[in-house]
Amino acid sequence: MNLGHSFGGQSRWTFYSILRGWLCLCVIALFPATTAAAQTVTTYSNSSTIAIPDNACPATVNRTFSVGTSYLVSDVDIGVLLDHSYRRDLEISLTSPSGTVVTLMDYVGGSANNLNVKFDDEATGGSISSHSSNDPLTPVYNSTKVPQNSLSAFDGENAQGTWTLKICDQQGVDTGSFRRADLYIAQLPPFADLSLTNSFGATSANSGKYTLSVTNAPDSALTATGVTVSASLPAGVSLTGTSGTGTYSGGIWTLGTAIAPGQTVSIELNVTITATYGTLTHIAQIRSSSAYDYDSTPNNGISIEDDYASVSFTAGGRLPGYIPPLTSVCSLGNQLNFSWASPTNWSSGSLSQNYSLAGLGNITFSVTQPPNGFTNGTPEITTANSGGGPDGTRALYFYMNNGNENHVSSTTFTLPTAVPGLQFKLFDIDYAANQFTDKVTITGSYNGATVMPTLSNNTANYVSGNSVIGDGASGATDPYGNVVVTFTSPVDSVTVVYGNHQPTTPTASGNQAMSIHDITFCRPSATVTVTKISSILSDPVNGTTNPKRIPDAVVQYCILVSNSGSATANAVVATDSLAGPFTYVPGSMRSGTNCGTAASVEDDNATGSDETDPYGAFLGGSTITATAASLAPASSFALTFQVTLD
Repeated sequence: MNLGHSFGGQSRWTFYSILRGWLCLCVIALFPATTAAAQTVTTYSNSSTIAIPDNACPATVNRTFSVGTSYLVSDVDIGVLLDHSYRRDLEISLTSPSGTVVTLMDYVGGSANNLNVKFDDEATGGSISSHSSNDPLTPVYNSTKVPQNSLSAFDGENAQGTWTLKICDQQGVDTGSFRRADLYIAQLPPFADLSLTNSFGATSANSGKYTLSVTNAPDSALTATGVTVSASLPAGVSLTGTSGTGTYSGGIWTLGTAIAPGQTVSIELNVTITATYGTLTHIAQIRSSSAYDYDSTPNNGISIEDDYASVSFTAGGRLPGYIPPLTSVCSLGNQLNFSWASPTNWSSGSLSQNYSLAGLGNITFSVTQPPNGFTNGTPEITTANSGGGPDGTRALYFYMNNGNENHVSSTTFTLPTAVPGLQFKLFDIDYAANQFTDKVTITGSYNGATVMPTLSNNTANYVSGNSVIGDGASGATDPYGNVVVTFTSPVDSVTVVYGNHQPTTPTASGNQAMSIHDITFCRPSATVTVTKISSILSDPVNGTTNPKRIPDAVVQYCILVSNSGSATANAVVATDSLAGPFTYVPGSMRSGTNCGTAASVEDDNATGSDETDPYGAFLGGSTITATAASLAPASSFALTFQVTLD
């Protein structure tokens, strides 16, 4: 991005951040990349020799590969060359910019020496687990081996950012050194990544509308044409009209328009509900498209692909509320799922637990119990309260012994960093006459400010603000008491308060139960912006009183780098080329959190404690470089410097 000075000449401001995200800018390349001729495979090399410390685990030798271009991965291989006696001592893994970790080898190789192998899921040279012979150190990558864990875990991720090869020695005596590694990343061919969402919302007691939306992902290379969607209405539902893009006839939605990368096209099907009972399921799937889609195939009926979407409701009585799709905040590829399925465990009756989710970090759950406490060993993870899910559906279960209508419990899950949005279900929010009236209130928080969710009721409850209240019966294995909680703006914690709706619950409330099901998070991302402003401090004629831009005037510039996203930007490096009719004032650089308070002295060289206090800045030739080890969400850092006009 270019920022021009307000007088003759131009300054080019280049911003770098080692961060995966749509608004991430270029990463400084530590090692040059070369692309094989007539192939879509790019090679990234690191040949900096370094000793591997003996018996150093968990400390690691890290070798990095910087990918400065945004593209999606279709295949990853990596070659590793090192000398080391007794190869079994080594643990070697590869981590992608998005945090996915693949262990290539761990405690294999026996007493064999050295490692000179290209790891490839499709290798014909057998598994690394059965490789027990010495490796010569030449030629480079003397053999190909299948890693202990599949490198396909990286497929579909964005390659841009820093990839890290980690090596550690788990035993004593034997030593060695890293010599070389080459990372081979194959780029997906041009594609249009189409995804489909399908939702239903009631518009009256016996009518509603289906909303179908097709989205072409922002990182797609192609515009999709000829797109149609199969979306036949279920029995008991009659079409009354449509609105939106395209035409709907014979159960087929013909979009009739090209869908460019980042574009969403929608249609609404207005319907009347003629069925008086039963669960009605509406299935939709992309039927045709002109463009290749790497993660789904049109019209193949596979429900786990993102071009397939279904929605169900139970006819009779109240209709379920509209559920906002989380894809309105982030694509499926940028979603992380926390599941209570095994091996996640919650110690029975515990009021605090901590879990790690790859790509996000540690999530802390804290529970406050009602005065009479919980019963049946809860909180606990159980399949007893499954919300109508498949057999074995697990959720975090709360069984309250309320002796008073005012009694409540609360559960707060705190995230290590904010996420752009999240979604989860609550099970069994309902009503039992003369016993209890479930009421749940959900609030979020972002940097201390309150964030409100969208609550989507089912047939046994209704929504009032950020609360949902039971007014119908639902069994523990029924879906009618489910509630979907959706945050479509950033949050760093969520609190669920569970108790009674006082006007309709008796004074001596009975036992009541609910569950928190799996949580889907939008992957944290940074949104980094930069602004540059100038002010005239003085001139030789007017001094500091109403100074003008005349020769020998002193002008101060401020570069402000801000992160308005939900993730921390790491290793931020910014440069400004001093090109123009002016002369830099030596020793004038100052840093701080904003332009008005930037007071920390930054000398002109690149050494000393001033480089990490916590920001750094130096002058190299005619280029000013500013650095920050990290830039947290909703924070900024500023660099000011002065010039004298020629």
